[in-house]
Amino acid sequence: MKNLLRSLRAERDWSQADLAEKLGVSRQTVNAIETEKYDPSLPLAFKIADLFGKRIEEIFVNER
Repeated sequence: MKNLLRSLRAERDWSQADLAEKLGVSRQTVNAIETEKYDPSLPLAFKIADLFGKRIEEIFVNER
């Protein structure tokens, strides 16, 4: 699933570790989501959307 997580994180000048701490996940999880090797659970996707003040659909795009 395509996502804008890396660019949203960069806009705030946060490291992957910074974002991971805010979300309560590991830095490796953030990296896996950013590199599209892992799709977050729905609760985690909501946490990400809330943190950035966006809707899930604005961050994650399902390309079929």
